[in-house]
Amino acid sequence: MSYTNVQLKFSMFYFFVFFGTGALFPLLSVYLDDYIGLTGTQIGVVMSITPIISIVVQPLWGMIADITGKPQVILVTVMLMSAFIGFFYANVTAYGIIFIMAVLLAVFQSAIVPISDSIALSYVQRVKGNYGNIRLWGAIGFATAVLVAGRLSELIGANMIFYAFIITIVISASIAWFLPRERQSVSVNVFKGVSQLIKTPQYVLFLATTFLVFGPIYANNFYFGIFIKDIGGTLTGIGLAFFLAAGSEAPFMKFSKNLIQRFSLEKTLLVAAAISALRWLFYFTEPSLILVYATTVAQGFSVGLFIPAALQFVRDAAPKTVQVTAVTMYTAVGNGLGSWFCTFIGGVILDKYGIMPVYLLFASLTVAGLFVLVSIMMLQKRAEVQVHI
Repeated sequence: MSYTNVQLKFSMFYFFVFFGTGALFPLLSVYLDDYIGLTGTQIGVVMSITPIISIVVQPLWGMIADITGKPQVILVTVMLMSAFIGFFYANVTAYGIIFIMAVLLAVFQSAIVPISDSIALSYVQRVKGNYGNIRLWGAIGFATAVLVAGRLSELIGANMIFYAFIITIVISASIAWFLPRERQSVSVNVFKGVSQLIKTPQYVLFLATTFLVFGPIYANNFYFGIFIKDIGGTLTGIGLAFFLAAGSEAPFMKFSKNLIQRFSLEKTLLVAAAISALRWLFYFTEPSLILVYATTVAQGFSVGLFIPAALQFVRDAAPKTVQVTAVTMYTAVGNGLGSWFCTFIGGVILDKYGIMPVYLLFASLTVAGLFVLVSIMMLQKRAEVQVHI
């Protein structure tokens, strides 16, 4: 199978996976509020389920993939189960049942991105390809979905977001089955490998960086709409802002490999995190809506570079026998623990002080993540000096 054909399959896979994610999750809180009629507290509980569940579940799925040596089979399984649960989720209205559906969906859906990222990165490293060139289609899919699903919801019905999710996830699962079989040969006990990860200072410090930098990035998905409305935007304006922000990630992902090779992995991470911190600080100043639209490219610069660079860092730091576990642990800390912490604390701040101080929190955490990144760079320089001695 030629590299071009494989790249096309990966690109289609990421487009449909993130189209499904973009169709469902940015609009889920609106669905639960306007269509189901849940209270604000109930909506907050439902929306926080995925990050909480992923803290535990993502590393477990990674271990299962490493132990079986069949990450592709695991990936297709969790995708089909996500689609199956999504169908029931779309047809229930009682809060208790919605809570159960949200938990079940989180158990399976939260495994999709880290396992697929591990497969994709393993392939491109083996053939010396460009991960950014295929991952950028995820950003394009997400950006497109926010506009398309919102319009379909207005024309057909609010629960259309679930059917858009189901259809695209099933399409993605069918594509996933024909992706390259990137099987890791497990020659050591996976739990011993996890112990190795925990004893690797650079990896542990990078988990802290992920918590501090990615936590605000993912929590912003919950608060960005409130922020846009607060500075004078409409529901259409919220969709446009998400489209511009997510869409801007694609070109940066495309050129991420060249930038990493030119400026080094660590410097790329440092600059991307710094741009993210400046973005949150800018939002804290309560800028005009036009300026926010104009500066959405900051998300492309920060997220579009940080994601591929972070994944490469994690896989380089991890033993080959537990690389899926390493990626899922990294994702659990950022998508899970970091997202939950920032969402929860951000909600407390929102209730007491309003939306702008939430972004001061995000900026402060990201600056702390910058200091941790500097510590990692210092550790690596020290190790290089010792090797030369």
